[in-house]
Amino acid sequence: MTPETPHGLSFGHVLPPEDRAAGSKGTIRVLQLYPRDMNIYGDWGNALVLAQRLRWHGYTPELLEYNVGDQFPADVDLIVGGGGQDSGQLVIQDDLLSRESVLKGLAEDGTPMLVICGLYQLFGKFFKTRLGSVIPGIGILDVETHGTDERLIGNVTVSSPEFGNILGYENHSGQTTLGPGVKPLGTTAKGTGNNSNDGQEGARYRNIVASYLHGSLLPKNPALADFLIRTAVERKYGTFEPGTPDDSYAVLAREHAARRPR
Repeated sequence: MTPETPHGLSFGHVLPPEDRAAGSKGTIRVLQLYPRDMNIYGDWGNALVLAQRLRWHGYTPELLEYNVGDQFPADVDLIVGGGGQDSGQLVIQDDLLSRESVLKGLAEDGTPMLVICGLYQLFGKFFKTRLGSVIPGIGILDVETHGTDERLIGNVTVSSPEFGNILGYENHSGQTTLGPGVKPLGTTAKGTGNNSNDGQEGARYRNIVASYLHGSLLPKNPALADFLIRTAVERKYGTFEPGTPDDSYAVLAREHAARRPR
């Protein structure tokens, strides 16, 4: 089922900037990958945050979706993807492999992307389930994931050299190990992150941010959202002119999340 908010915001919508009198600084096309099968724990909220913050910054967001069998949209500026059950990964795996060259081209060209949990795993080399089945990934990220009997679940705080403290919630049994071709998003101050061994969370490669953190991630982490937006705008228009986002709810959400126990 296609995600939709109580306000009727859905894919295919082009939204005006918050300050309509000032006019739009330009349009940014935001594509969510596989929202029908890879969209749990509120991951659709990441696309909503990008849309609203683009409006606050004076830009026009256009929300797009890509599901199994669809024609891949042209001129995409920013890509987001969420997590899913193992069954969802099985549904999308063949289609994702068929889009490997397109997504690799966009990644190498610097398109900003946010991939969470299940799509983080499938942007890597492979996900080997605990029963031994191997779901091949598209190899954009130098990471590999192995299913385990250990469930990593709870609130997480990550210390990131780029984005400060990142707050979120993890729930996964796949454990991911980074290769030399990527850097961690940060180190865990609370929670587990990629695996139960090395204290690292997520991965960074070019303009890709990969993470296990749901929540949704971006409402509590506006610095991450604005990195993705600024990168998309600068690639398309050369410069980014920030607006005046209302971060009052984000501040409250961060304060509340930081007080939560593991």
